Amino acid sequence: MPVSMTEREFEELVSDALDTIPTELAEAMNNVVVLVDGHHPEEPDLLGLYEGVALTDRDTMYAGALPDTITIYREPLLAMCSDRDQVIDEVAITVVHEIAHHFGIDDAWLHAHGWG
Repeated sequence: MPVSMTEREFEELVSDALDTIPTELAEAMNNVVVLVDGHHPEEPDLLGLYEGVALTDRDTMYAGALPDTITIYREPLLAMCSDRDQVIDEVAITVVHEIAHHFGIDDAWLHAHGWG
């Protein structure tokens, strides 16, 4: 049975997960916004999504771009968890996973190191 949680409670968990990012990494994040949504319209089981140009792929032509987006999807995360503590853990893993993409780290590395 999915965990029941208000949108506000879930957003606070995402905010708490962001607060755990080391200061050096948080300060290195550039032109990125973190959003929360119910679910991805085309992939309803997707937990999170990074859309943008990773820091490692930006060059001198990167200027005036709209912010990259990291979207954390509430419904599939709540559906996969059996209690609040598990939601907290899965939100944190998903946030770190998507931020890693902002830094140019791919899925293969993340999965191999337990962040997938």
